[in-house]
Order: sequence, then C-alpha cells, then structure tokens
Amino acid sequence: MAERVRTLVEYNASVSLTLPGARDHGPGFWEPAARTVTPEGDVVLLVPWDSPTARAAAYAQDDDLTCVMEITDVAPVAMRQRIRGRAWLAGWLTAVRNEDRDRCVELLAERHPVQAVLESDGDRPAWMPVRLEVGEISVDDLWGTGCVEPEELARTEPDPIARHEAELLQHLHSAHGDQVRGLCTLLGDRAAGAAGAEVRAAVRDVVPVALDRFGLRVRLTEADRRTFDARFDFPEPVRDTGELRHAMHTLFAAAMG
Repeated sequence: MAERVRTLVEYNASVSLTLPGARDHGPGFWEPAARTVTPEGDVVLLVPWDSPTARAAAYAQDDDLTCVMEITDVAPVAMRQRIRGRAWLAGWLTAVRNEDRDRCVELLAERHPVQAVLESDGDRPAWMPVRLEVGEISVDDLWGTGCVEPEELARTEPDPIARHEAELLQHLHSAHGDQVRGLCTLLGDRAAGAAGAEVRAAVRDVVPVALDRFGLRVRLTEADRRTFDARFDFPEPVRDTGELRHAMHTLFAAAMG
C-alpha cells in the first residue's frame, strides 16, 4: 500500500491542496506542477510563485500552516466509474529555503523535468518549492483501503511502470482491443465450465483499467450493463518496459491457448 501511495504522489496528475489554516489567503486550493518524496518522508511540491499556496507557505512558521493533499486517481481510458481511487496526505506546509532549496530541486529533477524552476519573472523565480511534512496518510482505491506511515512512504519506491501507464493503457485499448478481450478466456473459477462460457458470452466490452509491475486489471461490461473487474497477474513482477512487453506477450499467448 505504501508503494501505491508513493506512486500516486510521484506521478498522478490530479492533485489539490487544501490549506484550512490559510485564513488570509483565500480557500487555498492549488495544483502543484511536480512532487517527490524526500528520504525523510516529506513531500516536496513545486507550485507557482504567485499561487495562494506559495504565499501562504512563505509566511508559515514551523507547524502553524496545516495542509491536506488530495490525490484523485482517474483511469486514462474512458469507461464507466472512471475514478480508481483517492489518497490523502495531511501535515504541515512550509517554504523550502536557503540550502534546502538546491537539495529539493535536485530531488524533483530526478523524477520530473523541472526546467521551469530556473525560469524567472523579472527578479522573481516562476516556481517555488514547498515542503509538506506528512503526519497522516490514508488511501481508498481499487487495491484496498488503509493507512500508511510516513516512514513507509520514505522507504518505498514508486512503481516503475507508472511513468508509462497512461500511454500503455491507451495503446492497449486502441491497438490491441481484441487481445484484451481475449483475456476473458483466463477468468478462472468465475469462467469455469458451462458457467464460464455464459460469462464470456455475456461480456460486451472489456477495457484496460490499470497496469503496474504486478499485472493488468481490466473492466468487463456485461449485456445488462453490470461491470466487474478482473486482475491478471504476471508470473513475476516486472522491472521495466522491456520486461513488461515480454509479460504482456506471455499473457496474451496464454489467452489464445
């Protein structure tokens, strides 16, 4: 679960910040351009210099500015019930200053292109790194519901497939729809025997909904518009797109019998 949250923090595009303590700075909602996790388990976020978040963090002292980061995970392929889950990280927000700035910018650059950090608007930089000192983490998604300790977040790494997941799922959907549908032959106990044949015949649509180093999840829609998800695990976790390509070929070959 910690890996799932770390992956959402690093790569999910739909993020908002709520600053209930920023009474003088409006509602405090702003979507950061990039995020990463420090070895201490804090989250570093890159926000526009003129945003409410940056202004509030610039005046914050120690732990007086509380913040909740909400991540909404949306499937990159159009389907019913497209939201795959949400995660919440609550803690305290401060500006990153002085010698910490270079270290945090370097951490961000390891994961994301952050050339915008170097851009200026006159004498003022265009972007500002801020730090969320995380106190509580919770997640509710397709993989489960629970809480994660900040120390766990610091120790784990994001899923190596996450950087490419959106384009891979879209490619599977547009270019390999028949092969994805063919996975219905691997539905296991639910599709065993005569009952399995009925299940497969009732399926009208199959859409890839999630892909990670452990396997592929698809969403099946039956003739009566009921939906259910099926998970197809790889023989072993993959470490990169090369291994993923081989695992997918193996999966499709098994489906073809």
